[in-house]
This record gives sequence, structure tokens and C-alpha cells, in this order.
Amino acid sequence: MRQHLIVNLGWVIVAIIMAIAPTVVFPFILSSLKLPFAIPIGYLVVGTIFWYVAAFGFVIASFLRWYFNIYIVTNERVVDVDFLHLLYKELSEARLVDIQDITYKTGGLLETLFNYGNVYIQTAGTEPNFEFLAVPNPEVVVQTVSELIEKEKLRFK
Repeated sequence: MRQHLIVNLGWVIVAIIMAIAPTVVFPFILSSLKLPFAIPIGYLVVGTIFWYVAAFGFVIASFLRWYFNIYIVTNERVVDVDFLHLLYKELSEARLVDIQDITYKTGGLLETLFNYGNVYIQTAGTEPNFEFLAVPNPEVVVQTVSELIEKEKLRFK
């Protein structure tokens, strides 16, 4: 599972604003500043290129953060892969028999409208607790994991 697609809306809007800023916003700001000198055209071109490179980097980093943060539920374990940035990734896993409690929370207009929320999995002992943030259909995730836990417990009896 990945986070719901709607969670990308924030950075997509920022990316659109960043894309149109050099052609719409910056000329308006520069014309209203009343500078006592003229800015050379070469500086404007280099500044615009730098702006678009930074905007592209922001878009790529935001997309990769969404795309590579994944949650995996198998018939034996739960795996959480957290991709924080290009140089740091964290992987956590827990066996189904070690899971003690599983809950989900939804709240707010967008979460209710698009049916996504957070799933919290509490494990035994020193194992890390899992947070599946903004996953689609959190009640189905909780139900599926609960059924898999029951099957796993019956298998070990």
C-alpha cells in the first residue's frame, strides 16, 4: 500500500505555483519595486533557470517520498518502508504473531470524503510500532491484518 493519491494535492499545487511564478508573479513584483538600477537580462535568465531547477528538485523529491513510502502486509509479517530522502531509508518489520493491537483513525473532511486514514499497529516487546499514514480504506486494512493474525495464531496452535 501507499498513501492515498489525494495527499499529493498540497505539493502539486505548490509545484504549479512554482512553475508559473517566473512568468506571472516575478515580473509583477519587479515592476512594482521601483529599483534605482536595471537588472541585467543575463541575471534574470540565470535566476529563472535556477528557479526551475529548484522547482524540479522539489517535485522529484516530493514524488519519490510518496512513491517509495510503502506498507506491505503478507501472510507472515508486516513491513514498513520509510523513504525520508534520497540518502536515508528505514525498514521495519514485525511478525503477525507479535502484533498486539491494531487500530485506525480517520477524521476531517478530506479523509472522510476520500476514505483514507491512519492505521496504527502496536507490537510486543521492543519491536517498533507501525504507523501506516493516509492509507486508502483503513478499515479494510485493519480487517485484513486482523484476519491474517487469527490465521497465523491458529497455524501455531
